[in-house]
Amino acid sequence: MFNARPTLQNTPSTGLGKKSCGAAPKRGRPLGGGPGYTDVVRATSEPVRHLDELLEALKAARSGDTVFIAGDATIECTERVFVEQLVLKLPGGVTLASNRGTKDSPGGLIRSDAFATKPLIEALGPDTRVTGLRIQGPNPRRCLEHHARSFREDRGHEYYYKFPTSVGVETAHDRLRVDNCELAGWSHSAVHLIKGEGHLVQHSFIHHNQYNGLGYGVSHDQSGSLIEGNLFNSNRHSIAGTGRSGSGYEARHNVEMGRTLSHCFDMHGGRDRKDGSNVAGGWMHIHHNTFWATGRAAIVIRGASEEETIIERNWFRQRTETAAIRCEERVTIRDNAWGRRDPVFR
Repeated sequence: MFNARPTLQNTPSTGLGKKSCGAAPKRGRPLGGGPGYTDVVRATSEPVRHLDELLEALKAARSGDTVFIAGDATIECTERVFVEQLVLKLPGGVTLASNRGTKDSPGGLIRSDAFATKPLIEALGPDTRVTGLRIQGPNPRRCLEHHARSFREDRGHEYYYKFPTSVGVETAHDRLRVDNCELAGWSHSAVHLIKGEGHLVQHSFIHHNQYNGLGYGVSHDQSGSLIEGNLFNSNRHSIAGTGRSGSGYEARHNVEMGRTLSHCFDMHGGRDRKDGSNVAGGWMHIHHNTFWATGRAAIVIRGASEEETIIERNWFRQRTETAAIRCEERVTIRDNAWGRRDPVFR
């Protein structure tokens, strides 16, 4: 499932200076992370190589500590997740790190093939960081037949949720940072932000989280985040939210590489929650992103945000605004670029 981070052969932005649209890398911050990423964490003690060592290190860690996983290590969690419902618990203020991209290292791999991995990594407090790792889930498939059997044949949610779902990294506390990681195969969410503010999801390659009906790269409940510099591919929604009051996200300098099961960026409204409102989150600012995905709208906001939502300086492969964006009231759309240019990767 994991490969080297794709390299863009042509620029994902268009225009210059203040008139530029689409994603652009910064020095030391390549889109998707990996080689060239400079905000790395170094090991200060012998790196962890096995699950028992990781569990002991996490148990002993205190705020300000780093638990470092060797770049060539595989931490296999499947059996203990299945038998014991294992969760890797990350204490507040602690960093869980490896060396993705440093001297061509792929980064340490933490994985689970147990379908009910929910979550694999849980932040227990604020100011946690997960960086430089590969985090692999059990289900990269779309499972279209199961979704159709559940809903087109009127079996409903009870039948649908008999098949368990999985989450990679989860928090209900402030200021989780996930950066320079590769996350794939998570049928609910690769990163699940239940509560909290100030979350950062940055410079990562997030792909093949596409279980039909769920399948999120980054999902929000009552939370706020900045999502920037990521490469997204083969997700159902790369960014999604329940739309509960006050929640929102800023998404900037991300690239949708072209393959998606549904629209790319999403915010639910009151009709989805069935709460009698039309609220679709508190706010959103979606700017300087590149959407190479076609066939569906790139952005769908399924209600009205409480504050103004701004969609600006993005580059859409669709040729028209109405093809790229579906929204309701309190949305400002301005200064975007439209039109087809095929991406080239290697």
